Amino acid sequence: MAGERTALERMLEARSVAVVGASIKEGSLGHQMMLELARGGFEGAVFPVNPGYEDVLGHRCYPSITEVPVVVDLAILGVANARIEASMEEAAAAGAGSLVTFSSLYEEAPPEPGLPPLADRVAGIARSAGMALCGGNGMGFVHLGSKLRATGFPTPDAMRPGPVALISHSGSAFAAFAFNDRGIGFNVLVSSGHEIVTTMADYMTYALALDSTRVLALLLETVRDPTGFVGGLALAAERGVPVFALKMGRTESSKAMVTAHSGALAGEHGAFEAVFDAHGVHECRTPDEMADAIELFSSTRRVTSGRGIASVHDSGGERALLTDLAADLGVPFSEISAETTARIDAVLDPGLVAENPLDAWGTGIDSERIFRESMRALHDDPDTAVLSFVVDMTRQDEPTDQGYTGIALDTWAATDKPFCMLSNLASAVAHDQAAVLRAAGIPVLEGTDTGLRALRHLLDDRDVRERPPVAPAEVATEIRERWRARLSAGGALSELDGLALLADYGLPVVAAAAASSGDEVVAAAAKVGYPVALKTAMPGVAHKSDVGGLHLGIADGKALAEAYRDLDSRLGPAVTVAAMARPGVEVALGIIRDPDFGPLVLVAAGGVLVELLHDRRLGLPPLDEHAATRLIDRLRVRPLLDGVRGEPADDVGGLAAALARLSLIATDLGDLIEALDVNPVICSPTGCVAVDALVLPRG
Repeated sequence: MAGERTALERMLEARSVAVVGASIKEGSLGHQMMLELARGGFEGAVFPVNPGYEDVLGHRCYPSITEVPVVVDLAILGVANARIEASMEEAAAAGAGSLVTFSSLYEEAPPEPGLPPLADRVAGIARSAGMALCGGNGMGFVHLGSKLRATGFPTPDAMRPGPVALISHSGSAFAAFAFNDRGIGFNVLVSSGHEIVTTMADYMTYALALDSTRVLALLLETVRDPTGFVGGLALAAERGVPVFALKMGRTESSKAMVTAHSGALAGEHGAFEAVFDAHGVHECRTPDEMADAIELFSSTRRVTSGRGIASVHDSGGERALLTDLAADLGVPFSEISAETTARIDAVLDPGLVAENPLDAWGTGIDSERIFRESMRALHDDPDTAVLSFVVDMTRQDEPTDQGYTGIALDTWAATDKPFCMLSNLASAVAHDQAAVLRAAGIPVLEGTDTGLRALRHLLDDRDVRERPPVAPAEVATEIRERWRARLSAGGALSELDGLALLADYGLPVVAAAAASSGDEVVAAAAKVGYPVALKTAMPGVAHKSDVGGLHLGIADGKALAEAYRDLDSRLGPAVTVAAMARPGVEVALGIIRDPDFGPLVLVAAGGVLVELLHDRRLGLPPLDEHAATRLIDRLRVRPLLDGVRGEPADDVGGLAAALARLSLIATDLGDLIEALDVNPVICSPTGCVAVDALVLPRG
């Protein structure tokens, strides 16, 4: 029927709620569920369900949900694990549109042999009935627009409506953000728990359909609907809604080792890095960083011009602290013009230097005018993207609209670029003064490190918005179909097969030939040209250096014969003879398969450093050269490509083109490839070339 509400809408925008397990016993879950509905000001119908009462908090109580006189939109189940399955069956029989359960859904063993686990059984009940289900093992949700608090745990008496939608796998983090004392406003907060039916992706899609959502915050342990999750991120990017993600479990053990280095190198968090980068997600490391970031982004001001931040301080030491941390985090300062310098110099006390970051505290005489005019000058500089007033917001004797607070209010009113207060010590913030600033719309960031990280996110947001659409290269249909047929046929691919695959997709590769006798080795070397590399090609040897299976820089026939005798005697007669690449920086490229997000491409420090340094970046294909360059630029070894000790810079553009071409293989053939290693790729001033390739087809 047109206009019929979805199960998720019936949950989050419920007009009628049954509270199963409602109680008058203070301190009980059943009592708290009822209190939270009242605390939120819920205006819909409330139906307590408990056979032990006739009335709960002024509402008629029913012995069973099946006896409630209306079909409810939402049933909140405050029952123990032993009763949850029966309660869900009753809710389904009563036609409830959706459910919330706080149950852990744990049982030591199913009541009958052969039955699935409790979580699977209750999920099946909900799906069969078409019900949305929040939980289990969560804390429910708060929807401020619906005045609905579907939770059994205390929430603040007053919660400020605002532009932030928060979805959390952690119930404690859900509660912490609900109780924030800094005025962050939410439209919806969800503690999604184990998501046995309704997933984070579903809540994301719902939140992004709300006009009130301007910021999306995710605290996640895993992703249970990868396709829906990626679709939600794409929708956020399309709507221009910045997404902040705090991924818990980021440093858990890497995935099981596989034959290809690339798979071992990716690790648990690699796929999330790739997905986040592709969709411009801002990854946070701590809740405090997320709080600063979402407060900063709750303001409607975004970076539209300028390159870096400008900051004004009342302390030389704390200015130096901010400068040090900004360097560590890659936060650039604006390079102010001579005109701006002159404007500032004209108002500073003697002995102070007109620069950015600026220490504007001198004698203290006429300090408010000095701060105001200095900040206005920095704001007006064309290279300033963001202005920050960095002072410890300790309690002052003056009223809350004077002193530093008054300066900030005046500066906010007179400017249009992003502006914030940044206090170096969170525990010293005077909350009454901060509240005045926040009421005016001024973000107050509570910590030097977290504040700078939030500012970094603001600059990154500009970069994400300015990214050109990905324009991947193309490959001939004949090439794609030929390699799909080859990989589908099964069987191992040799190194030469791997190099041929790369060459067909436009990656530069060294000349190479196969040989299995002394005469064939000599002929192959004559064909590819000295100096050559001689590498074992015996089946089952994935990484040649691990078994002493290669000789490099062979300059003549005598040395070639000696090298071949060595490999033949130890590893067998099959070898590959390859031209030596020009010396350069070794980089590793690869394709790995993530069980959730599918094929990913990898760029890393290459050669023997590939696993030692664990310096790698992953991307979600397809990539173009712009996206590939972005990944390369984030490597710790990136400065080596610019040349050292007077050496010319290497061909980074060629490397980016090779990585983009490799992403085409991931797009076209990724469903048929378990992993692909291209290690090393030699990057030199004259170009880059792949010298080895290992392809592992999917079994």
